[in-house]
Amino acid sequence: MVRKKNIDDGGAAHGPGSVLHAEADLLSSIEKTQRAFSRTASRTERSAIGQFLTPAPIARFMASLFERDVPAARILDPGAGTGSLFAALLERLVSLPQRPESIEIVAYETDPNVLPHLETTVDLCRNICARTGVVFRGTIRCEDFISAAATRLPGNLFAAGDDSFTHVILNPPYQKINGESETRRTLSAAGMEVSNLYAAFVWLAAYLTRPGGEIVAITPRSFCNGPYFRRFRKSLLSLLDLRHIHTFESRKEAFADDSVLQENIIFHGIRSEQQKGMVRISTSKGAGLSEGQVKRVPFREIVVPEDPDAFIHLIESDRGRHVAARMARFRTTLGELGLEVSTGRVVDFRARAFLREDPEPGTAPLIYPCHFDDGLVHWPLPGAKKPNALVATDKTADLLVPAGYYVLTKRFTAKEERRRIVAATYDPTRIAASQVGFENHLNYFHAQGRGLPSELAPGLAVFLNSSWLDQYFRLFSGHTQVNATDLRKLRYPSREQMLRLGREMGANRADQQQIDAVLEKVCDEGE
Repeated sequence: MVRKKNIDDGGAAHGPGSVLHAEADLLSSIEKTQRAFSRTASRTERSAIGQFLTPAPIARFMASLFERDVPAARILDPGAGTGSLFAALLERLVSLPQRPESIEIVAYETDPNVLPHLETTVDLCRNICARTGVVFRGTIRCEDFISAAATRLPGNLFAAGDDSFTHVILNPPYQKINGESETRRTLSAAGMEVSNLYAAFVWLAAYLTRPGGEIVAITPRSFCNGPYFRRFRKSLLSLLDLRHIHTFESRKEAFADDSVLQENIIFHGIRSEQQKGMVRISTSKGAGLSEGQVKRVPFREIVVPEDPDAFIHLIESDRGRHVAARMARFRTTLGELGLEVSTGRVVDFRARAFLREDPEPGTAPLIYPCHFDDGLVHWPLPGAKKPNALVATDKTADLLVPAGYYVLTKRFTAKEERRRIVAATYDPTRIAASQVGFENHLNYFHAQGRGLPSELAPGLAVFLNSSWLDQYFRLFSGHTQVNATDLRKLRYPSREQMLRLGREMGANRADQQQIDAVLEKVCDEGE
């Protein structure tokens, strides 16, 4: 069903006093509508459909990011909720010295519980336009935005059709997409492969933004990094001239009432195939956005031109820039070192028949994160909750690697661990075995499937366990997982620096202060 509220009201312009009064009424009503809906729908119910209402201060801030004046504004708000976003934008547009002659709002919403509140917001917008002499048209589309938008896209996705918009503002739903769902099939047919609804909404909304039009969205930060959002990032950056990114120091403040644990960002872009070169980066501590700082940085510092994954690097503070500058001194790739990194091959529940609690004849060591201790692999671990060995047969041959020096990292770290990246060295002189298996919760560094040079492994472990790398990884990664892809993207000390790190460190691998001091010394000495 599509509900429409159309008003063609071109009345005479009103003075600034009446505009300010209308704005005050609208802003007050937005907050009342939010509170009324929150009383009728539980947090659990809203979370189940990925619905997190935008607080009024956030809505006002997002509206303030739009830069351009147009005589006829056409606004899209997919997943509109109570309508706070488009209402805040309309409020801004009618308060401009050169306000639009007409404003059209198209709002998508499928939740029947929120529709009465959304209709109220549309009526309020109609009233403020009538008071300010702006022609208004409001349409509520009670249909799935993804299905509707995919059918409205022209055959060439890179061209905006007649159903395009001058202004797009959205707080998309956050929910994983079922691989067997109709939504997944619709997106795949449109050439869009994403794992979460929020990315699908933004992707489609960006296509529906007309050339020169603007889009402002609040989303989880997770799309900035990682392989799952690679196609989305590359497409988004090809469609938009990124102008502003806003980050929140706290995960909770922006949506405090909804217990949102995701780290969020707000971004503003203009539909253009050309990047203008500079991007504003701002940061605030809470929903009020009153304690923010703003910096302008070159786009090439946010997205490295030669990066095939188009990772978006957000550096909000002077400390962050210092960390990035330190790490920029390392330029060597894993390939240049002759090394590779892979995820552990042993998925224990699939190899259950071959697992053994303790080593016995015909088995190979099986290494889990629990075997890490003081920067080394200690094996076996009697009484451990995890098995210590894997039966070595033809059926498990592909799960094992030849014994040798390997540097391992945990893919997941516990909250109490002081570093996000935790590394340990597998030393074959300490463990009598011809083969070894690494469990899937580990990454392992190797040389074409075999062990590392014995003189190189200690230095690599020092670098991976440094505070420098930990701070850098936290800065640029929106997730707590450490995957092989993340480690491949890093730049490392040169081979000579790696050798010096190992020699300088000696046997004191667990001393964090010494690790950092040795890395700084070797880095300062240069090649």
